[in-house]
Amino acid sequence: MCEFCAQHGDGKKWYLQAENYAADLASDLERREFMIEFVTGFDTTMGRTVPLLEKAKHAPQPIRAAIDRRMRPRQMADHWGQPVPIEECERIFDIATSIVQLPCVCRHFAGMPERGYCLGVTVTPADDVFTEAFRDYADGPDTAVFQRLSREEAVAVLHRAEREGMMHSVWTFKTPFIAGICNCNLASGCMAMRTTLELDYKTMWKGEYVAAVEEARCVGCGACVERCPFGALTLDERRIATVDHGACYGCGICRSSCRKDAIALDDRAVEDAAVTW
Repeated sequence: MCEFCAQHGDGKKWYLQAENYAADLASDLERREFMIEFVTGFDTTMGRTVPLLEKAKHAPQPIRAAIDRRMRPRQMADHWGQPVPIEECERIFDIATSIVQLPCVCRHFAGMPERGYCLGVTVTPADDVFTEAFRDYADGPDTAVFQRLSREEAVAVLHRAEREGMMHSVWTFKTPFIAGICNCNLASGCMAMRTTLELDYKTMWKGEYVAAVEEARCVGCGACVERCPFGALTLDERRIATVDHGACYGCGICRSSCRKDAIALDDRAVEDAAVTW
């Protein structure tokens, strides 16, 4: 069981606990301030951080380890996220009854066109907070207008993202308060994936599942290999898809590419216990 599930989920998945969505973002001054500062300062922060991380990646191992020991606790305390499969995103929508499309801070930083893939998920509307946070984002065809979505519309956004090879992740603003679901991959400018996978700075943690392939169903088409945003799937010498559990983040989008339904998600804690045994 993950640390967050033990600490904030009472032994269950932390992002499916209603109390983690109960705070009113508009009246919770600490989280409101954190979110506004995170959004308004994202470009500046990333502009400073990325060059430093690029240098640190090539530093001697003891220096990298010291940086990791210092920064990881802060990352977990302030802005913590992980992949979540689509069916559990739908359960999140049942808890967080206000769903709003927001501009993507990562796409903004990367200078990429907005696609409406970031969703603000709260219990009560927080339009004034979102408006203040994104006040400097220019209006126009490349910027999503704030739009409140129904549950069905939000689920359609998730399915559209999966068809385009994007995984779903849940994010907090002052843990364990959950405030957003992102749909992204490296090609779409996801900074959490870039810092974690390319710059060795852990911003995104692994999810609660790992992919599992039913060999008898696999036809070796390789679609899942192309779809996996974490490079966790390969074809073996038999042309059967295999999963590197150490690389798998449990997002589950490999399943949507498999026309033979040969891929499922297994509980990571059970799989880890089996490997340990």
